[in-house]
Amino acid sequence: MSDSVSSARPVDVSERLPLMDVLRGFALWGVFVSNSFVWFSGRVLMPREQAQALAAPPIEAAVNALYQFFVNQKFVTLFAFLFGLGFSIQLRRAEGRGASVVPVYSRRLLVLLGIGVVHLTALWAGDVLSTYALLGFALLLFRDRSDRTLLAWVALSVLVVPLLVPALLHFGPILLHGAEAAADAAKATEALEAWSRKQLLLGLASDSLWTTQAANASFLQYMLPTLKRLLWMIFILGRFLLGLLAGRHLLLQDVERHRAVHRKLLGWGLILGVLGNGAGVVVQHLRVAGVLDPAKAHWLFTLSAIQEMGYLGLAAAYVAAFALLFQKERWRRWLGFLAPVGRMALTNYLMQTVVSLWLYDGWGLGLIGKLPPSRCVALTLLVFAMQIPLSRAWLSRFRFGPAEWLWRSLTYGQRQPMRLTLKPSPAGVPDVR
Repeated sequence: MSDSVSSARPVDVSERLPLMDVLRGFALWGVFVSNSFVWFSGRVLMPREQAQALAAPPIEAAVNALYQFFVNQKFVTLFAFLFGLGFSIQLRRAEGRGASVVPVYSRRLLVLLGIGVVHLTALWAGDVLSTYALLGFALLLFRDRSDRTLLAWVALSVLVVPLLVPALLHFGPILLHGAEAAADAAKATEALEAWSRKQLLLGLASDSLWTTQAANASFLQYMLPTLKRLLWMIFILGRFLLGLLAGRHLLLQDVERHRAVHRKLLGWGLILGVLGNGAGVVVQHLRVAGVLDPAKAHWLFTLSAIQEMGYLGLAAAYVAAFALLFQKERWRRWLGFLAPVGRMALTNYLMQTVVSLWLYDGWGLGLIGKLPPSRCVALTLLVFAMQIPLSRAWLSRFRFGPAEWLWRSLTYGQRQPMRLTLKPSPAGVPDVR
């Protein structure tokens, strides 16, 4: 083991940033709602008519609209931002020790990749851990780059790519093969995607665990090589870089000094969030109502870029609001209940998958494809509400969550102490560490 790895150690509880843990817990809640609403419930796998029927009643339509506006893609954005911010903090600490961040961080990512691959192949095709681990290596390439370079790559990720790629995909086939041939090719692509999702839905609804896993593996073969996934990875990298920039300038480590910045982020984030997400909700409503025909509305290629601004804007507003509220003692106490969930984010994320598969897949309770939006959200909130006291109870006795302990032990090449111990303070009063 290299000296830089052997000299490094996991962050002690006293060294953690409470605001980061709270934000991570909040992000995990939103990611869970998104995963349940879209994937675990089977909504994204259903034929459009079936999904629309479940969301047809007024209360269900309202829940769906609220989800699209406030939740969809915002918490994935927030979680990716926090990942980049976490890397920036680790980089700063490594520099403080006079060591390179590369050896420890590389081992950390390799372990995360292993956990993610198991999660992806053995449990759920929607795993994000493996993607984060792979893109985490890209962060190492940006660690010494200037702010201007990072901002250029962010602009490429969140502005240029969402605008340029959809334009090429829409107009390219028309220019090369003609409008009719392009329309036929688009229909064939949509039909293949619909068939792949239908097969996954049928597999997940089976009462055989082996059948569900076979369907998951088959869907992976279709999903992993797609352009959509590559674009999604580019978007995630842009959010990583925003987190790296924020960490470099201590945006969340020293909120008091950056109050003015957070106020501007809150204001502009809400403006962009309302405009971008409002446009997305309106277009979706028009498409469902049959008023808007995607084949004829050539301007729709711009929607991806508009929505990206909405996602980033509202996520930035969430970060700024939490940062400003956390400076007030009363709010710090109220928001602090999310901190234990955030400290055990990896364990809770994996737990959410296992519980959700049991709730929705055919070998469990078999709720997939049956719940309307409101009941799906209510069920998700109930599970998450149970994770809060469980996380608090666990961390009252142990230093890490089970998955976090495994991650750290494999990263540092030695078994980490798990149980909390009592250390006498200088005043002779026991101090729990």
